Amino acid sequence: MRTRTRQGLRSSTRQQGGRRRRAVSAAAAVAIGVMTLGALAPPAASDAAPASDSAAPAAAAARPDAVQQSLNTLVRDDGIPAALASVQDRDGRTRTYTAGVGDLTTGSKVPTDGQVRIGSNTKAFTAVVVLQLVGEGKIGLDATVDTYLPGLVRGEGIDGRRITVRQLLQHTSGLPEYGIHVDDDEIRNRYFEPRELLDIALRYKADAAPGTTWGYSNTNYVLAGLIVQKVTGRPLAEEMDRRIIKRIGLRHTYFPAPGEMTVREPHPQGYHRNPADGPLRDFTEMDPSAGWAAGQLISTNSDLNRFFTALLAGRLLPAAQLAEMRTTVPAGTSGLRYGLGLTSRPLSCGGVYWGHGGDIAGYETRGGATDDGRAVNVAVTTIPTAEAATQHVKDAVDRALCG
Repeated sequence: MRTRTRQGLRSSTRQQGGRRRRAVSAAAAVAIGVMTLGALAPPAASDAAPASDSAAPAAAAARPDAVQQSLNTLVRDDGIPAALASVQDRDGRTRTYTAGVGDLTTGSKVPTDGQVRIGSNTKAFTAVVVLQLVGEGKIGLDATVDTYLPGLVRGEGIDGRRITVRQLLQHTSGLPEYGIHVDDDEIRNRYFEPRELLDIALRYKADAAPGTTWGYSNTNYVLAGLIVQKVTGRPLAEEMDRRIIKRIGLRHTYFPAPGEMTVREPHPQGYHRNPADGPLRDFTEMDPSAGWAAGQLISTNSDLNRFFTALLAGRLLPAAQLAEMRTTVPAGTSGLRYGLGLTSRPLSCGGVYWGHGGDIAGYETRGGATDDGRAVNVAVTTIPTAEAATQHVKDAVDRALCG
C-alpha cells in the first residue's frame, strides 16, 4: 500500500520506480509503533561466517563473504537492527546469514532463518490462489468484479461492472488505496474485517479509469481475496494453506488467525521509526488484519525461496496461468515490471529475477528467484528511512544472485 506521514500500510514497490515517500504509512500490510524504546543504535555487525550452511562453501549460489558483507553494511552503516538472508543455488542447496541483534533491549542473537512478517509478498500467494481458480474454470481473468461481488464496488468514478479480475491482480484497476486513511494507533490493536477495508477505500474517488495506468493499491487484493471466498465458500486463509502452504511444504509460513498478534516461532523483533528521524520503536506484536489478502502472512526467507522457485517451476499453476502471471506492465522507471501478483526486476549480471517484496512497519523483505533455480530473500527488521539503506537492501539481493 502507499505511504503517508504515518506508517501503516506500505507499498512494496515504492523504491523501484517513481516517487518515494519515506516516514510513511501505506502499503503491503500493516504497521504501527507505539512503544518507544528511545534512540537505540544497533550494535555493529560482525564479520562472522554465515549462520548455517547446508552445502560446501564453494557450492553456494554467491560468495559467502559477499552476502555477509552486505548484511553487515545494513547493520553497521544504515542502523538496521538486524538483517537476515537465505540464498539457494541452482541445485537447491541453501546458505543462511544473519547480522545485528534480534532484540535491541536484550541484545539477543538473531534467530537463524527467523520468522518475519512478509507484507506484500502475501499478494503473490493471493494471486496464485486466484489463478488456480482460473485454471479450474471458477474465475475468469477478464470477468468483472460484479460477476462475483454484484453491486459491492461503487463509488466516485468506481464501478465494479468496469473492473476486471486481471486489473485487480495487476494494479491497473484505478481503485484508491485504503491504507493511507488508516491511523497507525488505530490498527495496532484493532481487528478489521476485509469489508471494512474496502469501505474505507470506496469513500474516495478513483485514482484512474480502469485499464489506463498502473497504480499500486492494496484495495485490489482485498477484493481479490473477497472473490476467492465468494467462489470457494471458504476463508481465504484456509484456501491459501491448502492450495499453497501445505502443498509445497512451507513449514514456517502461516496466515495469522483473527486476533493473533504475536509471531509463533523464533523471530527477530521488528522496529519502526516515525518520523523518519525519530527513535526506533518496537511493534513486533500487532494485529495484521489491515493487511489481509494484501499483506498478512508470516514466513521465513527460506520458505519464500521455496515458494518462488516452486512457482516458477510450474508446481503451483498450470502453464497457461503461469504465463498470465508473468505477463507484465511497466511499474516505475527502474526496470521493475508488474505481472499478476509477481514482479520482474533486472539483475546487474543480466537477466531478471521474479518475486514481489513486502514492507510492513517493522520488517522489509526483498528477493525472488530466477528461471534457472537460484533464489534469495533478504529481510531487515525496520523499513529503511534513507535512500542509501534502501539501495543497500536491493544490492544485497543482487549480489547474492549475481555473485
